[in-house]
Amino acid sequence: MRCLQVTAAGGAVHPGLLEGQRVLVLERPHGAVATSLDLLAAAAEPGFDARSWRRSAEAAGAFAEVGWSDLAAGRSPLRLTVPLTPPEVWGAGVTYRRSADFREEGSGIYDKVYDAERPELFFKASAARCAGPGQPIGRRRDSRFTATEPELAVVIGRHGSILGFTLANDVSAWDIERENPLYLPQSKIYRGSFAFGPVIVTPDEVPDPYALELRCRVERGDREVFTGAASTAQLKRRLPDLVDWLLRSNEVPPGTVLSTGTGIIQPLGTGLEEGDVVIIDCPEIGELRNPVVMV
Repeated sequence: MRCLQVTAAGGAVHPGLLEGQRVLVLERPHGAVATSLDLLAAAAEPGFDARSWRRSAEAAGAFAEVGWSDLAAGRSPLRLTVPLTPPEVWGAGVTYRRSADFREEGSGIYDKVYDAERPELFFKASAARCAGPGQPIGRRRDSRFTATEPELAVVIGRHGSILGFTLANDVSAWDIERENPLYLPQSKIYRGSFAFGPVIVTPDEVPDPYALELRCRVERGDREVFTGAASTAQLKRRLPDLVDWLLRSNEVPPGTVLSTGTGIIQPLGTGLEEGDVVIIDCPEIGELRNPVVMV
């Protein structure tokens, strides 16, 4: 199952299902499902049959249909938005070797985190700081080097279950963090600092989350100024372990998004500029495209 959300005229947000090249938008609640989180949580329950629910909703006239290509290209009155409205967003850092090497500046703290039992986990964003497909991500005005961090993210359900996978951009002001690690919150948390989407894919459609190829490119006008790729096979940490550490003495609400770190490193001197477009894609999940604005 591939869940998403759209915004209708007037600002109402509706969940939807992507099936091939068509999107079924749930215009009214059906069978206690009113949001994408409702649907993801229900799909994780043993007694829920997602196909039967869809057929029932379709027979009841609860769906409107729109073409995926029109929706993704902005040619529909409906607009793609974040695939889930997250109560919280958290991030994990230094989960790939390349990330540890890039951040190291002699103090040894990043290398120690990479090798330690305890991972780096940090609060990343509230829903208001998030961007969905096609929506702008931010570059801080007081940053000289803000970079894209393409990542796999998971949606957390009750008792630490993983409800689904999505693409994420943990946009970060690396120069601020490198100046002093205590500045990490200012590097990570600001308006437009996190994007995710275009859909949330349930675990039954991702046979091996450690065999996903993530690719990224940054376009500046008609030029491509950065490209990179990484495989989740390079992850040092297992996804359930990251979730387990996050939940230690720290209950998070269902629907919380955890971004799991990046193995794609944008080199110094190639930071994001206003007007850039960042494209992150993964064959199993889709493409997340966001323009960059100054905030």
